[in-house]
Amino acid sequence: MASLRAAARLRPAVTRITKSSPRFYGAAAAVKSSPSSGEQPFFPDEPAGPTVKTAIPGPQSKKAIEDLHKVFDTRSLNMLANYEKSYGNYIADPDGNVLLDVYAQIASIPVGYNNPSLHKVALSEKMASALINRPALGNFPSHDWADVLRSGILKVAPKGLDQVFTAMAGSDANETAYKAAFMWRRQQERGGAHVEFTEEDMASSMLNQAPGAPQLSILSFKTAFHGRLFGSLSTTRSKPIHKLDIPAFDWPQATFPLLKYPLEDYVEENARIEAEALADVERIITTHHLPPCAVVIEPIQSEGGDNHASPAFFRGLRALTKKHNVLMIVDEVQTGVGATGKFWAHEHWNLETPPDMVTFSKKAQTAGYYFGNPEMRPNKPYRQFNTWMGDPARALLFRAIIEEIERLDLVSNTAKVGEYLYGGIEQLAKQYPGEFMNLRGKGQGTFIAFDSPRRDEFLKKAKSVGVNIGGSGERAVRLRPMLIFQRHHADMLLEALEKIVKS
Repeated sequence: MASLRAAARLRPAVTRITKSSPRFYGAAAAVKSSPSSGEQPFFPDEPAGPTVKTAIPGPQSKKAIEDLHKVFDTRSLNMLANYEKSYGNYIADPDGNVLLDVYAQIASIPVGYNNPSLHKVALSEKMASALINRPALGNFPSHDWADVLRSGILKVAPKGLDQVFTAMAGSDANETAYKAAFMWRRQQERGGAHVEFTEEDMASSMLNQAPGAPQLSILSFKTAFHGRLFGSLSTTRSKPIHKLDIPAFDWPQATFPLLKYPLEDYVEENARIEAEALADVERIITTHHLPPCAVVIEPIQSEGGDNHASPAFFRGLRALTKKHNVLMIVDEVQTGVGATGKFWAHEHWNLETPPDMVTFSKKAQTAGYYFGNPEMRPNKPYRQFNTWMGDPARALLFRAIIEEIERLDLVSNTAKVGEYLYGGIEQLAKQYPGEFMNLRGKGQGTFIAFDSPRRDEFLKKAKSVGVNIGGSGERAVRLRPMLIFQRHHADMLLEALEKIVKS
């Protein structure tokens, strides 16, 4: 890693923007602060820009991929990485290629590769103990587990939610949130937590029959993605390949409002689309043969194509869940931890009452769900339980990430850089009609996307100009840079986007 950083100071960037360019502000390769913007780099010794030495994958990568495929399925492989040589906003491969990474492990790296602050925590005695002595948290939590939670995960808890159930991954977070919702509903129907289970409850549960296995459901939305475990997969509606051959629960899906862009040109039509979607939700809640006890929704449908809705839509959805005594679960696995210019994306909605549960993972590097109502706890132990129930090592890492976000004011940085980046892509869309369609994410930090008529080709070309970028849905190019992504990185990305569509 040190050799990469030393070489970077001498290496020119793959792409540059001329100072005379009227569309972008600043030189693409500049890592030093810009006199005009006053920007100070968060990683002063990160590469000055991308380096592309070979086709990707190159000869060394191909050799390693071939070897890996003997023991591990590589058919979904995007790029073979060398993480020891990756740094800051840049991902390296075995062939010496160094790319500006605006995909960031599918939106999961928050504060840069080999971040020195996180590296220090990784080498600490507390981390060593958490790794070597990994506890079964439900039975044998560490003496300082409450302090670890309060100083980390709960320090950034969404407003109104002061408790957490820790989990292993995003799918697990949603799965356990669903279980909490079902147990809450049945507890209500029985008359409260103090009411014991009947013999019929216990016997029928072992046969997967009602009343012990109740006829209830979770309502999700078309084109949603909530994970790949059995419950979470039943609420996933993004792509058939995620679901094929897997038995699923008979749970309902509502229409997600697929808005038209630019928003200012379709105000009335989009309002009608959202009203119809809310009407569909209420119809399902009141008529479905398996009554929904919760509605789960992403603030931005990420895997399904980066689909947005207005704050008014989400406020309307919250009103419906309150009206019909249905829980609202907000899936912030991909949107959470600063990427939208707020720590939690649902903060943009200005809800009168908070969601009942908020699930998280990815940039948090740990997982779980927040909740506030003490009745959301099961009435007995071992009902919401597994061996690990989370990972203290990852909780320590999230605490360090939070400290780094606060130290560098990265949520504010993401809001400002996102506004700048969106403006640059907006200008590209005007200059190259049909290439950057349905641009969306204005005011949502760097959580930006657009549709490309040749999306897969676009993503492949991006690597040839030094950028690692991802897609979602059928046509969307999604931007998922890290929170340490700055204006000079945005300038590099903007020129790369232009080179792709011009080639």
